[in-house]
Amino acid sequence: MAAAAWMIVPRHVLGQGLTPPSDRVNIAVVGIHGMGAANAQAVMSQNIVAICDVDDALLEARLDAWKRSLQPRPPARPRPQPARPQGANARPPTPVTLAWDVVGPSALQAVADEKWRPEQDRVLVRRFVEEQLPRLKTYRDYREMLAQQKDIDAVIIATPDHMHAPIASAAMAAGKHVYVQKPMCWSVAEARHLAKQAAANPKLVTQMGNQGHSLDEARRGQDYLASGILGDITDVHVWTNRPLAYWPQGVPRPKKFDGNWKELGWNNRGVNDRLAHVFTNKVKSNPPKGLHWDLFLGAAADVEYHPLYHPFNWRGWVDWGQGALGDMGAHLVDHPVWGLDLGWPTSIETISTPFNGLSYPVATTTYYEFPPRGRRPAVKMTWYDGGFMPPRPGEMGEMKLNANGGVLYIGTKGKMLQESTGTRPRLLPVEQHNSAGPPPEQMPRVPHQAHEMNWVNAIRGTDTISCPFSYAAHLTEIMLLGVAALRAGTRLQYDGAAMRITNDAAANDFLRRDYRQGFGLA
Repeated sequence: MAAAAWMIVPRHVLGQGLTPPSDRVNIAVVGIHGMGAANAQAVMSQNIVAICDVDDALLEARLDAWKRSLQPRPPARPRPQPARPQGANARPPTPVTLAWDVVGPSALQAVADEKWRPEQDRVLVRRFVEEQLPRLKTYRDYREMLAQQKDIDAVIIATPDHMHAPIASAAMAAGKHVYVQKPMCWSVAEARHLAKQAAANPKLVTQMGNQGHSLDEARRGQDYLASGILGDITDVHVWTNRPLAYWPQGVPRPKKFDGNWKELGWNNRGVNDRLAHVFTNKVKSNPPKGLHWDLFLGAAADVEYHPLYHPFNWRGWVDWGQGALGDMGAHLVDHPVWGLDLGWPTSIETISTPFNGLSYPVATTTYYEFPPRGRRPAVKMTWYDGGFMPPRPGEMGEMKLNANGGVLYIGTKGKMLQESTGTRPRLLPVEQHNSAGPPPEQMPRVPHQAHEMNWVNAIRGTDTISCPFSYAAHLTEIMLLGVAALRAGTRLQYDGAAMRITNDAAANDFLRRDYRQGFGLA
């Protein structure tokens, strides 16, 4: 009876901007470690009715973490102050900077923020723990969840990349709205399939989890591009420092060496054989209790469990992830594809540090060529990761590019920099930026820049979706063509209309994959 009474609280009792329980969306979350937890917490104003994860320990740890977050916080201890250095080294060198004028939030963002009022995170977590968690249903297999639980309206998918498309496709086939983490899927063919499936079900609201697409500053960057202040843009450079300091790449598959050690050399092959053997030495290779490895593998081929793969390092392996381009391309490549209306590339080439075909290389550079679009000229876009960087623009003087990542546009009338999620758009030279001021505001803003709640509010009919599959699939295809070029080991000529590589028939195999029985697309 208490639950029934809770479900009929009228809107006027809650106050303006808050959502009564009867208007909330029933959401299931598949994959609760890492981004899945962040996505779930971002929609706790709704009803989280189910959580699915192949690792019992990760699921239990996440639920416990939310419970513990409500406990009183201990008083903060004062931090000891570091000793001040003396003598010639007393002051560190002052970094070289340029004096760009700082621009605050846009007027359009302020207008958008009036559409609804978010509640405090702690209030939402408490309501989740006290009211929703006691009746929350948990699953290990998304197929069972979709078949058994009929009150689900929408599904958040935050699993490893290789399972995004099978789960999203099954959810849409079951009539559920879908939010899927980036990259949207594992292969080019999957991107086409999900876009077609979403188009056939226009009542379903779909979103890819590249949160930067909803940021005010990212949309200011789009306003700069739309203003024409840069002239014709012909070159774009996009870079990230990943995978450095995040997950290992360029490593061999764990495998015991059973040959003659005396004959094993110290060349590249010999060292890799030794490393592969070390990974298996004194390491428990059986899945820990509660990890359902067969469900983790899902659509992918059979690979024996190793702690090197789970719960995070899967992104560096071809079986399950898409490396740095799949990880950060959705944040960075997004902005030029969006703002320059880039179609399909006609040519893609990826060069890299050594690549064993199993674990993505330590660093890559990918060269894309896009054809003209109407009056807009052709565009060359270059992607760099793992420490590779574009040439520093002369207008920056001695100031260095941000090594973490960014976007550099080169136009006939000027240049523009953006940071790793599209933030801090600023013109080069700095004098042009300061004299021009902020661009005319054209791009609609997302209320409170809340990407997950944008999806929820679009489901409820009170907002326009930020990054639907109709756009996200095209962006993802461009990213994954760079991965296909890496795996093919050659420059690819691409016919986008036909989704076909024209100069290397065998390379078309890298646009799709086979699925293990029971884990295909709907």
